Amino acid sequence: MNAVLNQRAMDGVLLIDKPDAISSAEVVRRIKARVKPARVGHLGTLDPFATGLLPILIGQGTKLAQFLEQGDKQYQGTIVLGAETDTLDRCGEIVRTATVPSLDRSALARIAARFTGRIEQVPPLFSAIKRGGVPLYKLARRGGPVEPAPARAVDIVRLELEAVDDSSLRFDVVCSPGTYIRSLARDIGVALGSAAHLAELQRLRSSGFSVESAFALDDALVRITNGDTSVVIGTREALASMAEVVVDEAVRNRLYNGDWAALDCVRTEDLSPFKVICDGDLVAIAEMGINHRASLLRVFSA
Repeated sequence: MNAVLNQRAMDGVLLIDKPDAISSAEVVRRIKARVKPARVGHLGTLDPFATGLLPILIGQGTKLAQFLEQGDKQYQGTIVLGAETDTLDRCGEIVRTATVPSLDRSALARIAARFTGRIEQVPPLFSAIKRGGVPLYKLARRGGPVEPAPARAVDIVRLELEAVDDSSLRFDVVCSPGTYIRSLARDIGVALGSAAHLAELQRLRSSGFSVESAFALDDALVRITNGDTSVVIGTREALASMAEVVVDEAVRNRLYNGDWAALDCVRTEDLSPFKVICDGDLVAIAEMGINHRASLLRVFSA
């Protein structure tokens, strides 16, 4: 029988080291079954074959999404050369083959440099991007031609490539949100005069968190079932790098009663979002306007 959970203590972020062969949505479903009626969501979908860091937002933690989705992400994985698939990963059907060139270090260094910085990439056909309200992957599965989504600009902060054998590469990449690593694998294959698809992918860092701090899914489920809320990073701690403004109980109560003018007492030259703290708890997130008046972005329940 499940232990009684302290729902307030479950508000925050649970870091999961997602295993292979399970979707991000399934991870959410399993956790939600343990913490209901709390809301549950996740940051940054990982494909079923991918592993690594999957931040799960629970309860009031779901209000943090817009503030945690920014920031670079880091991935490692393997690219197999010589064959491109329709999904651009190992789960798809081969649609093109090509010879594999010699993978000497200098050539790989040039390719890595070519794909570092601001680049344009065309998202995979098998993606969640919608056309006419329908995800592209659903249109692709119906068969027949599907027009790719428009190319988009992404930032590759760092890219390292290393030959594993005559037909595969290991990579380590730090990139902006919205980067499709499957598209990067395809484009690297083309740049090498070959074809390629993504064979392995692990997310190491995202939203300021590291996979080293993540829990195995089964371990997390057991802990939650036993009432262990220590696995959850609280809402205040989850935004560790965000500035804080401490207010008294009177201001907090005014905010809870919908009186947004309660923050007129706050003054700061920084226009970045900041946390509003009272008695150690996260009450709200606000930002200072150019008129030097604070506006609320999110309020967290008492």
